[in-house]
Amino acid sequence: MRYNRGVNKPDFHECPLGGFSRGNLSHCPYVGEGSCPWDSGCIENREDVNVMNYEKEYAKKLTTPEEAVKIVKSGDWVDYGWCANHPRVLDKALAERMIKEPGLTDLKFRGGVALWMPEVAKIPNAKEQMCWNSWHASGYERKLTDNGIGYYAPLRFSELPRNYRDNIKHVDVTFIQVAPMDKHGYFNFGLSASDIAAVIEVSEKVVVEVNPLMPVVLGGTEVSVHIDDVDFIVENEGIPMADLPSGVPSEIDEAVAKLIVPEIPNGACLQLGIGGMPNAVGAMIAKSDLKDLSVHTEMYVDGFVDIANAGKLTCAQKNIDKGRQVFTFAAGTKKLYDYVDNNPAIMAAPVDYVNDARVVAQIDNFMSINNCIEVDLTGQVASESVGHRHISGAGGQLDFMLGAYLSKGGKSFLCCSSAFKGHDGEIKSRIVPTLTPGDAITATRTNLNYFVTEYGIVNLKGMTTWQRAEKLISVAHPDVREKLIKDAESIGIWRNSNKR
Repeated sequence: MRYNRGVNKPDFHECPLGGFSRGNLSHCPYVGEGSCPWDSGCIENREDVNVMNYEKEYAKKLTTPEEAVKIVKSGDWVDYGWCANHPRVLDKALAERMIKEPGLTDLKFRGGVALWMPEVAKIPNAKEQMCWNSWHASGYERKLTDNGIGYYAPLRFSELPRNYRDNIKHVDVTFIQVAPMDKHGYFNFGLSASDIAAVIEVSEKVVVEVNPLMPVVLGGTEVSVHIDDVDFIVENEGIPMADLPSGVPSEIDEAVAKLIVPEIPNGACLQLGIGGMPNAVGAMIAKSDLKDLSVHTEMYVDGFVDIANAGKLTCAQKNIDKGRQVFTFAAGTKKLYDYVDNNPAIMAAPVDYVNDARVVAQIDNFMSINNCIEVDLTGQVASESVGHRHISGAGGQLDFMLGAYLSKGGKSFLCCSSAFKGHDGEIKSRIVPTLTPGDAITATRTNLNYFVTEYGIVNLKGMTTWQRAEKLISVAHPDVREKLIKDAESIGIWRNSNKR
């Protein structure tokens, strides 16, 4: 455990000089020293003295990015935190050092949902000097995997803090972006609570990169780090938070959304996954007649801001965290970043709380809406790879599916387009007799509740294999249904009485 908060802090009592206790700090000769021969100081001004102490400590730990990255040595594990908290100027400085020092090798980086390509991965000899290890791949990290320097760490996202504390146990260096220090000596994590507190706990060295444009996101526990637990501080000039636009929903996205939204009752609590279809659902909810909705979601996106601005998010019906929109990380556009900044309606929390199925189950009418890539005729779901090619990650999909089904009135929806066009121009079904060899199974067939394509919505809970095959084929692309029926017959999950 790194945490040293409160160590060697004076215990203030009444000041025998009198003036200090009246709030006049200007003549006290001991304020600048951070201590007093009488171990004194008045309650009213304790905060002022602490602020001065924190500012002195800040100045002592402040350094340049070039100096800070000198602590990295060959063979180190270097953690970049999560998503918007990945460092900027530290990343650039380390990349420049790696170019100058080709002998700096075997650097192993960790991060997740990168919103830009890390500079360390762009150096000429990246493959010889480093590898990138992702907890959940974005498009940038997918390119690193394709290029042979990126790797995925399979996990349920909810387990990540425990993975650090109980299994990884040691990180050599952590570089993360944070908001400016507050008067109590804390640096808020801003857009990602996620696993960052756990990472810091097991880190040998912690360097924070202060960005004045990082939103301050209020929360419960594990949303900030104290200056006592920081080794070095660097500052960037205010690099804007990276944009992750929602994009314009396709016709298929909108068709799927039209099927899901009527299933959502007033007072429901929403979790939307990453991608066009969940975003389309959010946009449609914002224009709907639904009211008194709540949020408890892994990722907070622009769609939630639209729903809130439409007056539909009150969080008044939540069984827990009443009045708060809860998330573990956020990414979107400036609209989102302005909305979450110091907003009491927002609550960031670590992922082992937000994604915990036991927590989700406590919230009535929980609606979980996520994407998938492929599903077989028995309901096994692949959401993170296409064969052996890695695409994203397991994230919280399974946790939210389990939690939503345990929730009173809850439902989970997995959605995808029924088919896509292959490179040869042929229609390729996303509903298949057996998953593509190499597919990672994200959700087992026992967990699938509602499955949705542009052709319909089906509930697979309580269904036998032949009933599942019939229901899934009913929402497949019309051009492939007859073939899927033959496939189902060949693997013994089709009965003569099945509907065609």
